[in-house]
Amino acid sequence: MVRFGLTVVRHGETRYNKDKILQGQGVDEPLSATGFRQADAAGLFLSNVKFTHVFSSDLLRAKQTAATILGKNKFCKDLEIKYDARLRERKYGVAEGRPLTDLKAMAKAAGEQCPSFTPSGGETLDEVRERARDFFEFLCRLAVELEQKEQDMHGAANSSSGTSEEQLVFPWTNHCSEAELGSDNGGASKVLDANILVVSHGAYMRNWIGYFVSDLSCTLPTNLTKSQLSSVSPNTGVSHFIIKLENGNLLKPEITCVCLNQDSHLVDVGAECVAPKVF
Repeated sequence: MVRFGLTVVRHGETRYNKDKILQGQGVDEPLSATGFRQADAAGLFLSNVKFTHVFSSDLLRAKQTAATILGKNKFCKDLEIKYDARLRERKYGVAEGRPLTDLKAMAKAAGEQCPSFTPSGGETLDEVRERARDFFEFLCRLAVELEQKEQDMHGAANSSSGTSEEQLVFPWTNHCSEAELGSDNGGASKVLDANILVVSHGAYMRNWIGYFVSDLSCTLPTNLTKSQLSSVSPNTGVSHFIIKLENGNLLKPEITCVCLNQDSHLVDVGAECVAPKVF
């Protein structure tokens, strides 16, 4: 069985986030001073995590966040960050660079509601979900290939290089019940074939998680509310998933959400941790 960890982090705050202006793909703002502090805090939170791969959106705010997180890591400072356009924020077309209130007004004029409304030149939710699906299937193939290489090199009984002990990796024990970490033996002592960090964007991440839940029947934490599930992650909010592929079957991944939009690391940052739901 192939088993890998997936940690998904939203980028840090930009001045446009603070001013509630849509960035999408067309506005490539850097992190604000607060955004860098948030990324530092997320990096410290994840500093003991031994990642095997790091992927980021190729937009500047995500790239800066990924580099800052990796710079705080005790094991992975020299790991290559791979930039992927499939991780970009939803494209908002004519609404990019304009206040969020303008998008709401456009939706109202069209007799629709956010976030399902698509402004001219923007991406539909289905198009965003297709990007997320394509990228996730790529990650699954990557994990399967790694596990096969390990078996070829060392045999099934000795597959240690390139893997991570989950119990040494994640700081979730303070935030999640033992059952959420895995019901079989606590789930904490099993070896991961890969441990992947992804840095992306709020609307994209919400759509990706929606795909996990509606299409792939992702198991959610028991204390998660509908409001939390539908909310956009705060800047540098951290979500963690364990994905199992029985017999390397890419068509039926078993996904467990250990933690969703975790923001405890932001307590001392002094930034607003609540994100608007609409985008």
